[in-house]
Amino acid sequence: MNDPRYARLAELLVRHSTRVTPQDKVLIEANHVPSRMLTALVEAVSAAGGLPVVDVKEPQILRAMLLSGSLEQLEARMRFMGELELHRMEAMQAYISLRGALNITELSDVPAERMALYEKHWQKPVHLERRVKHTRWVVLRWPNPSMAQQANMSTEAFEDFYFRVCLADYAAMEKAVQPLVRRMEQADRVRILGPGTDLSFSIRGIGVVSCHGRRNIPDGECFTAPVRDSVNGTIQFNTPTVYRGIPMDNVRLVFKEGRVVEASSSDTRALEGILDSDEGARYLGEFALGFNPHIRQAMRDTLFDEKIRGSLHLALGQCYEQAENHNRSSVHWDNVLLQEGGGEVWFDGVLLRKDGVFLPEDLQGLNPEALA
Repeated sequence: MNDPRYARLAELLVRHSTRVTPQDKVLIEANHVPSRMLTALVEAVSAAGGLPVVDVKEPQILRAMLLSGSLEQLEARMRFMGELELHRMEAMQAYISLRGALNITELSDVPAERMALYEKHWQKPVHLERRVKHTRWVVLRWPNPSMAQQANMSTEAFEDFYFRVCLADYAAMEKAVQPLVRRMEQADRVRILGPGTDLSFSIRGIGVVSCHGRRNIPDGECFTAPVRDSVNGTIQFNTPTVYRGIPMDNVRLVFKEGRVVEASSSDTRALEGILDSDEGARYLGEFALGFNPHIRQAMRDTLFDEKIRGSLHLALGQCYEQAENHNRSSVHWDNVLLQEGGGEVWFDGVLLRKDGVFLPEDLQGLNPEALA
């Protein structure tokens, strides 16, 4: 029996997120996603007049490609594959990615120097430079027992949660976030306070982007970027994360004039390897506030965790073109700080959010009771 939520989600991704129009070429990439969902997407793209292209990828195969052969062979392979993927991406007007990998740590044993070649020749040119900047794109995870386990929920309960979160009222969210956009556009100094955290930076003159179902599903954030060299202080993240397939907890970063000068985590060696990927990896490329009312706890999945109500996140590495701070890197790694349990965000001496709750009257429409 077909789940009617598949068609609703496909319609949201095609009509709202990527806004497919006649003759648009749409690349649909997926792994471990039911054929019924891919069928629903093909039908929705076709109904909008678009031209769907489907590519099913397997993380296990990518792992084998990254581990096989010498470094010289790998670099040649990644360069060649990156050129092929880039050529295809240049033909696309829209991109939809559904990621249902059963093992989020599939790439955890790939050495850092091999992951760096993959990011340099494939991820950065194809995705960070081409897809992100030149297509209408959206990415999302697909529910499975592994994700349910991460969230400490039964599979059925997690699926219900997943569709409730993903099919949120993004039109209402788009309206409610506009006052925050204006405040971020007008702000200069930001200060973040919390347990183990006292971090300050400027966002003056940097673009601001509100996110309400256009790029990520689920969604619910508003982002900009720190002025590259303005970041000073310490931040202690309290959300588990995964990057390059490596799980990491308790990431702590100390900044001086924008650059990470001290770092520690549950796997400090791996953390240092990421920071040493290139010069830009030690600088921030994004600052965002999260406010999806349906997401309350972390599950070691960035696409969900960075939208948690009362959260904020900072990304090491590459900035987005719409929020340009001129930081360039093969890395873009979001780390999340939950503040419902305690924490403050200040803009130019004004307390904007305390313990995860927006205080100014014009921002109270972003609080959970208003958006839920």
